[in-house]
Amino acid sequence: MGVTLEPADLTSSEFVALVQAHVDFCDRTSPPESCHRLPVEALAEPGLTVWAARDSDGALVGMGALKRLSDTDGEIKSMHTAMSARGRGIARAILDAVIDKARAEGLTTLWLETGTDPLFAPARALYASAGFELCPPFGDYRLDPHSVFMTRAVVFEGAEA
Repeated sequence: MGVTLEPADLTSSEFVALVQAHVDFCDRTSPPESCHRLPVEALAEPGLTVWAARDSDGALVGMGALKRLSDTDGEIKSMHTAMSARGRGIARAILDAVIDKARAEGLTTLWLETGTDPLFAPARALYASAGFELCPPFGDYRLDPHSVFMTRAVVFEGAEA
């Protein structure tokens, strides 16, 4: 199964539905004050690059975003794979694209927040397998029993690891 990543059409009904599925998923796992997911209109803010992932049949199967926090830092946002497409490498492809984009933009550090609910265990495992490590809250986030914070350095080609 191949996956193609493209800039997301934030106005398409299928993308809006996928974002809503992500919002619903997040809202089922944490109280409102602990939900940091972005509604579709927030994905249009400047400083965000948003991808749509399509399978070989053209079906929308996932999304992800990179939010520039500063000249050196970026945050992974809105990672979501459609329930019917989980376990097929979609999230890995999106995560790789986000890391590649961060590298191309000269970012040196990536950050993320994800949930502590058992339903987020696959996400936490994915991030750990890509070199993300637990860290304290960053930016405007605060310590929260429903959140896990992770970070990793972005290594540039030719740079010493």
